[in-house]
Amino acid sequence: MKTTRLRTHSLVSALLLLMLTSMSARAQVADDFLSQLHSFRVSNYVSLDAYYRFIGSGTTDTLNEIVAGINTANDSMNLLAKSTSGVLTNDQIEGLNSEFDKFKALMRDNINDVRNTGYPDLRLVSDMANQALVMNDTATELYQVAQENSQTETDPRVEAARLGAVKIAQMMAKYSVRTNSSVAQTFQGSSTEKPLDEQAKEFDQLLATVVEGKSEGELKDLLNDVAAKWQFIRGSYINYNENNVGFVIDRYSKRILESLTTAIGVLQQNT
Repeated sequence: MKTTRLRTHSLVSALLLLMLTSMSARAQVADDFLSQLHSFRVSNYVSLDAYYRFIGSGTTDTLNEIVAGINTANDSMNLLAKSTSGVLTNDQIEGLNSEFDKFKALMRDNINDVRNTGYPDLRLVSDMANQALVMNDTATELYQVAQENSQTETDPRVEAARLGAVKIAQMMAKYSVRTNSSVAQTFQGSSTEKPLDEQAKEFDQLLATVVEGKSEGELKDLLNDVAAKWQFIRGSYINYNENNVGFVIDRYSKRILESLTTAIGVLQQNT
């Protein structure tokens, strides 16, 4: 009888361990999916920022930045399509991919215009900016759906850092079109996008959430770096019509984005 009870207990323990392991594996796959969806959103705004600077400079280095951003987004899109997480349907993923294809086509046409004629087609630039916003809105909606379907809770600080990274990339692109391109006076980016000062205040709130809680070692250094650099450029985003120092804003924004990306990884390791 005692032997039977021991065997039963061992079997129950093994099944429980298997269930927990399976749940953990599914949660990891789902979080990987969310991470790729996050990377997709950020990378497209990075490429858009580079394009606006390409209008003014036409340099190979800036063109390479556009290509790198598109390639990173493309890699993320491919991984999303291959994912076995099941948190989104094939139709939902294909819908996002279709929006991405439109954005890539517009980016290609806009680059060719600048290379062939030396100046942009304002209609095409406007179309691309609006497509970027449509695509990002679609990705954001799908991110929220994927979160709900995965039935896993993302750490609030990780979530705020991800949203902050998307926000700073979006702001960086919008600032670039105002300060670095020849179309600044006639084209101001997407017609439905929030003004920069409003986006800056939203970033304030997201950063406040990220810095809450325990931070030691590398994480503390990263968040201090983000906070310091943000305070240096915040006024230019709030008063963007008065403080026109595009190359400084772009450089510091990128460093904020890099530190936030690293901080996300550290936060995930600590959870």
